[in-house]
Amino acid sequence: MGLIRIAAKIVFAFVLITVAWVGIYRFVPVPFTWTMMGDVINGHGVTKDWMPLSEMDPDMARAAIAGEDSRFCSHHGFDFKAMAGAAARNAQGGRIRGGSTISQQTAKNAFLFQGGGYVRKAFEAYFTVLIETLWGKRRIMEVYLNIAETGIGTYGANAGAIRYFNHDASRLSPTEAGRIAAVLPLPKKRAAIDPHGFVRKHGNTLSRRVSVVRNDGLDSCLRS
Repeated sequence: MGLIRIAAKIVFAFVLITVAWVGIYRFVPVPFTWTMMGDVINGHGVTKDWMPLSEMDPDMARAAIAGEDSRFCSHHGFDFKAMAGAAARNAQGGRIRGGSTISQQTAKNAFLFQGGGYVRKAFEAYFTVLIETLWGKRRIMEVYLNIAETGIGTYGANAGAIRYFNHDASRLSPTEAGRIAAVLPLPKKRAAIDPHGFVRKHGNTLSRRVSVVRNDGLDSCLRS
C-alpha cells in the first residue's frame, strides 16, 4: 500500500503542477521553450517578438491552417483521419510524414522537447488535451504562431516576418504568409526569403489556399 500511496501522490502532484503550468500560459506569453534552449546551447541565439493574435494579419493563421491542419477548427486536438493517412503513406516508404495537428505541435513546442519517441508522444497527447480544455482554439493558435520555429534561431511569425520581409506580422500578403507557413515543417533547412524549390512551390500553393480557408470558414474558430 505504501508504494501505491507514493505513486498516487506523484501522479497528483504531476497533474496539479502541469494544470497550473498550462493555466498560467493561458494568459502569459510563453517566455522560453526547450527548443529555444537547444538553439542557445548550439550557439545560434534566439530571436522572438510576441504578437497577440488580434494584432497579427489573419492570413498568417489561415496559411498555417492550410499547410498544417485544415481541420483545426473542427477537431478536439487530434485529427485521427490525418493520422491514418500519414500512417498509410509512411507504410509505402519514402519521406516520413506526420499527422500531428497544430494543437499537438503547440503542446510539444510549449512544454516538451523535440524527439523522445513514444514517451514524448504520450506526454504530448496529455498536454494537447489540457490546452484544448483550458485554452481554446484562439489561444492555441496564438501560442503556436509565436513559438513555432520560422528559421534557425527565429521563433514566431512576427520575428519571421521581420527577418524575411522587414516588417512585422500585422500586415502580411498571402504570399508572405504562405512562405512563412511553408518553412514551419523544417525551419532549420528552409528560408522564406528568396525561396527556391519546395519552399517556393509550397509557399505559393499555401498563399492560394488562404482564400479557400477564409471562404470555407476553416478559420471560423479564430474569428472574433
